[in-house]
Amino acid sequence: MSFMQINDLKVHYPIRGGFFNTVVDNVHAVDGINLEFEKGKAYGLVGESGCGKSTTGKSIIGLEKITSGNIIYEGVDVTNKVRSRNSAYNRDIQMIFQDAHSSLNPRKRVEDIIAEPIRNFLKLSPGEERKRINELLAIVGMSEEARIKYPHEFSGGQKQRIGIARAIASNPKLIIADEPVSALDLSVQAQVLNFLKDIQEEFGLSFLFISHDLGVVKHMCDNISIMYKGRFVESGNRNDIYTNPQHIYTKRLLSAIPEVNPTNREERKNIRRAVEVDYLTNHHNYYDENGRVFDLQTISNTHQVAMSAQNKGGM
Repeated sequence: MSFMQINDLKVHYPIRGGFFNTVVDNVHAVDGINLEFEKGKAYGLVGESGCGKSTTGKSIIGLEKITSGNIIYEGVDVTNKVRSRNSAYNRDIQMIFQDAHSSLNPRKRVEDIIAEPIRNFLKLSPGEERKRINELLAIVGMSEEARIKYPHEFSGGQKQRIGIARAIASNPKLIIADEPVSALDLSVQAQVLNFLKDIQEEFGLSFLFISHDLGVVKHMCDNISIMYKGRFVESGNRNDIYTNPQHIYTKRLLSAIPEVNPTNREERKNIRRAVEVDYLTNHHNYYDENGRVFDLQTISNTHQVAMSAQNKGGM
């Protein structure tokens, strides 16, 4: 049973021009997407830069104004609502930002950064708050001494751990993780991803994991949506996407994953060439005459692909 539904979400930005600075067009950053979140599951949102992934996450948490569509949280429409600082929605929906350094106030000590959601939502005594901060630092693998330091005293991976500790401090139901490891070294990426996995299992959290890295998403997520030009081109579970991709954009992303085994590199090169030939030959089956992604069509109980209705029967 899902606790949150996102229905036909659209975020459009007006383009103004002319002598009177009137709206002449719109940028369709997010153009009609649907999502549902169930407890304890991780959802991946994958696509190239500029496809609308981060805008989707920010609109869910309230950092971007929604043009149309709605967000239903536990049966209540929370779309573009003015919420108090300590509202249940603000407590239950948290975000880990891509740029950990910019997301931490440089003038605050770590204990005050982590304590902010605790003070907003949990109302603990000073002793209980101190104990909670120490517990959160331990969860993300940091010592108690870190609490009295400032963000500039930490490495990029440590800053991201502090951001994770802050995100889970209020016992949320959903964490939106926007490219949380893209700026980190590979060894640190593995540490942070393992932290997120452990935290998910321990606390029954749900994740919306936003990334352009299909390898990371495969490791983290149960269900995956591929995004292009503000729309979903394909949605399904991990097996659907990685073993039975149907949309040409998904195939192109998968074919671009580097091959570690040198004996398979020629085979991977041939696959990429075949995908490009397929794209050039059958492009019209995947986008309309204006280049807009078609609506999703259901091809199995778990798998949806963007295609024209007349092409559905030929899949």
